[in-house]
Amino acid sequence: MKKICVTHIFSSKRVSSFSTIRKFEVKQLMKIISGHASSLGVTNLSELLLSFSSTMICRIAFGRRYEDEGTERSRFHGLLNEIQAMASTFFISDYIPFTGWIDKLKGLHARLEQSCKELDRFYQEVIDEHMGSNRQQTQEQDMVDVLFQLKNDPSIAIDLTYDHIKGVIMDILVAGTDTTAAVSVWAMTALMKNPRVMKKVQEEIRHVGRAKDFLDEDDIQKLTYLKAVMKETLRLHLPAPLLVPRESNEECIIDGYRIPAKTIVYVNVWAIQRDPEIWKNPEEFYPERFLDSSIDFHGQDFELIPFGAGRRFCPGVPMAIVTLELVLANLLHSFDWELPQGMVKEDIDVEVFPGITQHKKNHLCLCASPRSHT
Repeated sequence: MKKICVTHIFSSKRVSSFSTIRKFEVKQLMKIISGHASSLGVTNLSELLLSFSSTMICRIAFGRRYEDEGTERSRFHGLLNEIQAMASTFFISDYIPFTGWIDKLKGLHARLEQSCKELDRFYQEVIDEHMGSNRQQTQEQDMVDVLFQLKNDPSIAIDLTYDHIKGVIMDILVAGTDTTAAVSVWAMTALMKNPRVMKKVQEEIRHVGRAKDFLDEDDIQKLTYLKAVMKETLRLHLPAPLLVPRESNEECIIDGYRIPAKTIVYVNVWAIQRDPEIWKNPEEFYPERFLDSSIDFHGQDFELIPFGAGRRFCPGVPMAIVTLELVLANLLHSFDWELPQGMVKEDIDVEVFPGITQHKKNHLCLCASPRSHT
């Protein structure tokens, strides 16, 4: 399944095919912020970027914008919130297997079972929609369409089932929505706290964009400093500070300690990426450290592994990075950003909300004003 996702779902060709969707959704985001700016209102970027992220993932994965569909939107967001809540809930039986009865007494098993049933119904409806005779052939091909093609392809090594398809779209939905929104908010938070970096990256973006109203994905390839800003954001504010838990395959010795087989392993990437033995001034937001460096986040440089490494490396990185860069570039190209009246940059906190994904605890609320094209 991992190979199928890497080869067919997140290949460079497939990621490029969704560029029209990304462009449309980022433009919609810019319109909303323009409305706030024209009314001199405050923009809650935390809420707005989460909404943008979930809408875009749904367009790419399911071919639908739940934002436009009233009660369907409420149902979808309710399911998404429940997935995230259950994923971060502590089950004692994960660590002491024979204590599962405690989780049952706490009602966690019943809640999890109910959540799974609701999710299964939702995914089945998505599948039924794609199988329906009323589906227009001219519609953009989404990820479920791709999985259907693979299901009917005799050359694929495994026999794909509908349960496989449900599993893949759940992973895409959960992993893609939460993390993209969190990193976008952290990037803007870091820039607001570091005016020098904000000025420098905006100058680069606006030099490349000049009088254009919108920066395309081709433009972003020229933004060297923006890419350094993104790396520095992922170093200091990675989406999952402990990565996804691993399990040792066999017994091994590490630094004299015997680690039994089937031990749960947590990789503390937060500590690695702030280690003073690896990074100079690790607590400082300093994108310049990457300008003359070959260090990248694709799993080959173990001092920077926000997406993991090896066989467990996140397959969705190509999609995530192109989206993050497109959003951030246009937020900085189209608007000048200020703190609400009475606030200074020292008032911006970097507290983290508990959970698997590292969200900013308090919402980032800023005032946007359209940039002058003169």
